[in-house]
Amino acid sequence: MTHPREDALLASIDGRRDDLVALTQALVRIPSVNPPGAYYRDCVELLGERLRKRGFEVTYVRAEGAPGDTEAYPRWNVVARREGSRPGPCVHFNSHIDVVDAGEGWSVDPFGGVERDGRIYGRGSCDMKGGLAASVIAVEALLDSGVDLPGALEISGTGDEESGGYGGVAYLAERGWFSKPRVDHVIIPEPLNVDRVCIGHRGVWWGEIATEGRQAHGSMPFLGDNAVRHMGAVIEALERETYPALADQATSMPVVPEGARTPTLNINSIHGGQAELADGLPAPVVPDSCRMIFDRRLLIEEDLDEVKAKMRGLLDGLTQSRPGFRYRLRDLFEVRPSMTEPDRPVVTATAEAVRRIMGRPAKLVCSPGTYDQKHVDRIGRLRDCIAYGPGILDLAHQPDEYVDIDDMIASAKVMALAAYALLTGGGAG
Repeated sequence: MTHPREDALLASIDGRRDDLVALTQALVRIPSVNPPGAYYRDCVELLGERLRKRGFEVTYVRAEGAPGDTEAYPRWNVVARREGSRPGPCVHFNSHIDVVDAGEGWSVDPFGGVERDGRIYGRGSCDMKGGLAASVIAVEALLDSGVDLPGALEISGTGDEESGGYGGVAYLAERGWFSKPRVDHVIIPEPLNVDRVCIGHRGVWWGEIATEGRQAHGSMPFLGDNAVRHMGAVIEALERETYPALADQATSMPVVPEGARTPTLNINSIHGGQAELADGLPAPVVPDSCRMIFDRRLLIEEDLDEVKAKMRGLLDGLTQSRPGFRYRLRDLFEVRPSMTEPDRPVVTATAEAVRRIMGRPAKLVCSPGTYDQKHVDRIGRLRDCIAYGPGILDLAHQPDEYVDIDDMIASAKVMALAAYALLTGGGAG
């Protein structure tokens, strides 16, 4: 549905460029690093106070009892809502406020919000404070366009997405903040490029395999049982059986990049044996334990319980075929895949807005990793949810992370047009 004053609306967003830059810089300059979860309150108050002045009802929610929530690092979230002139649907823009640690290798201050060559640099500029700022500008411009809007607009800033979202969207979803009848459509401005609409993500299972042995003197290894060698047998079995099977699986998910369109298994780390002595020489013993941490990514066609059963079956097979083999398998973290239907209203409205602003069809994609759509879908039972925002996904978590200002402007225009269509019924699938 075309906004009756569309040209003026889009020109208004162009005219807010300096405001968009300043808001993004202000957010980047708050070092809301997770872990430990610092400065969440500063972020949510910056956002909340701005929106309160624009007539939003602002609610601050602390995720008390959530993982990581402490008096030193409370898990604060903010939800701002503005009602329209009459009943109608609610369009919600959700952004996470936490960022990963800056790390090394920066050529600029990671929390300086440096503007250079049409970009804003800093940790979280791309992932995803630039998207948060763009959503604010989009909503403010839409409200100032003079068009009578039904329904409601919401903007939230939530914590802990980088550590699973349990102190942010998951906590709120468990309490009805992301469910009908309160909310109908959710757009998450994650950095997936301005011409892409992300309709879902792969799942993940993080786990630990531990092999057991028996300690003995290193000069007489035949008297012991080497747990590291047992772990070597696990790796050999994975190479022989699991990796080829993963490479043969196909998916209907439009995952980017291409290599993520099959399931993947990454061995994150291996820890075995006793630590070396102070002079760097090895401890002269046979290792009696070894641990492997793995990262298994799942497609929408896969069942997590079946994936776990196959892993256990591989390990049970080694128990039968390899003398002395003993193991433990432990779950660390899991998320089932999520993908909304391409004909959902939020997908069609956003894709049409991309076409009008970018002049080319939107690409429907899925993310190789997870983000907070999982909680909106699985806990909130709300399918009408996507990710769309400025920024290049490959830049997230990198040194010299940046977001392109023109991309933020373009995405704000897309978000404004999509929100208008959804509020007025133009995004119906």
